[in-house]
This record gives sequence, C-alpha cells and structure tokens, in this order.
Amino acid sequence: MILYAQTNSSDYFGELYDRYIPLIYGLCLKYLQNADKAEDATMELFKILLPEVSGYEIKDFKTWIYNVAKNHCLQIVRKEKRHILVDSEISVMEPDDVLRLLEENDLDDETTTLSRCVAKLPIQQKVSISMFFKEEMSYEDIAERTGYLLKTVKSHVEIAKKNLKICIEKHQNK
Repeated sequence: MILYAQTNSSDYFGELYDRYIPLIYGLCLKYLQNADKAEDATMELFKILLPEVSGYEIKDFKTWIYNVAKNHCLQIVRKEKRHILVDSEISVMEPDDVLRLLEENDLDDETTTLSRCVAKLPIQQKVSISMFFKEEMSYEDIAERTGYLLKTVKSHVEIAKKNLKICIEKHQNK
C-alpha cells in the first residue's frame, strides 16, 4: 500500500488486491449466495476502487478491504431486495446431524450430548466454534477479536467440527 501511495501506480494496487481476492470472493459468496454474482462483484469492486483508492487513508488494508467489500455486497443485496439467509450458508458447510444439534431450540438429549462434546474441546477450539456458530462471526472477525491468526482460526473451527462430529457419533452409538 505504501508503494501505491507513493507512486499512484495501479500495478501496486492490483498486486495488493490480488492477494485478497480469496477473502473478497468468499465474503461476496457469503452475502450474494451465487458463485457467478460473487465473482462479478469481486471484479466490479476492483474497477470501482482503482480510480478512487488514492483518496482513502488506509491504515490496515485487510480490514479496510473487508469492510468495503461487505458494504458493496450489501448494496447489491439491497438492490435485489432480498434477504440474506445465514442458515442456508451454514447448511452447505455442515453435515445435517451436526447442524441439527447446533440449533438451540432443542433442549433434549442431543443438545446435552452436544454440550458435553463442546465442553471436551480445547479452549481455542471451543471459543472459535462458539463464535463461528452462536455469534455467526466470520473467520476474520474471530481472528480480530481473539488475536489468533486467520489460519489458526480456520484450523480451530475445522478441527472442532471434526471433533464434535466424532464425539456425537460415539454418544449416538452407545
């Protein structure tokens, strides 16, 4: 970002933007729920920002681009006048049996099993998985709040999901 600010060369901004395309695309996919629209929004955002980025004072590019991309997607959603369905997003990522257990409305044996399994997780996994599902936070938001590295948060969530599934299956087979 410093080189871009000093030279105003679009090559430097393009290189920096390229590093964050997976983050931007993933965020757009989350909000737009369509791969083609997410790809279009990612490229459209670059075209919008390229001539305007020199007018911004950016201290942390990652946080800035995340917020700009999120706002861009929300504008698209508003134009389409549709609602964002978070549950459908999660159902793509999780097996049905784990999702069913994560619903807080069921106060039966399955919820008790889930609570016991969550209690057995290491603290980092417990914190990450709780923020991810209960507070519906993104990996980036969890990393920002906890101070963990982004890759570490992803790892904690994925390993916690795997551990919960194994633990739940053990309890169901008893």
